[in-house]
Amino acid sequence: MAQAFSARAVLLLKLAALAALGMLVTVSVVAYQHLQGPYPRGEAPRQPVPFSHKHHVGDDGIDCRYCHDTVETSAFAGIPSTRTCMTCHSQLFTDAPMLEPVRRSLATGEPLHWTRVHDLPDFVYFDHSIHVRKGVGCIECHGRVDRMPLMRREASLDMQWCLACHRDPQPHRRAAALVFQMRPTAQVRAAGGMPDTTIADTRRLTDCSTCHR
Repeated sequence: MAQAFSARAVLLLKLAALAALGMLVTVSVVAYQHLQGPYPRGEAPRQPVPFSHKHHVGDDGIDCRYCHDTVETSAFAGIPSTRTCMTCHSQLFTDAPMLEPVRRSLATGEPLHWTRVHDLPDFVYFDHSIHVRKGVGCIECHGRVDRMPLMRREASLDMQWCLACHRDPQPHRRAAALVFQMRPTAQVRAAGGMPDTTIADTRRLTDCSTCHR
């Protein structure tokens, strides 16, 4: 019985299938990277001013809430205005070349355009305030920002990473008053900073509608 396809046609079909598979893998990888945000983990994007959390938080001890002033009351943590920066820099490092964009912003009223490091997809809803109230320390998601000369993303922020915490939140929680301390949660808890409340039922935390609204 004669073959329906010639050897050449079979080879071409196999090559086409391999090419389609390769394209599918490539598209999947690109899509995954896109959903993780514009910058890969560990990479610090270029900013209008090379702001150092290590200097401001780690060395000078400035509380997170001084700049991120809506983190306790809003879904968005807040980006400090130029006037907040100039509270100090009208007196300190007033002529530093790196701070020229800050001075220009104050003079013109044009805000600085920061590049978001932690940028979730539009279909994901995240509320900073509820995490703060429940005792989730800043470092659980942002890492040791007090050791970062330039801000970078430390966590993957993918769905499985979020769900791992939502399924078992207790080890990631501390006393709400200690949320902004830049110490590992295990150390804070060992020193007596246990959570103020318990979470008895985590089913609501893993419901799709909690994060996808």
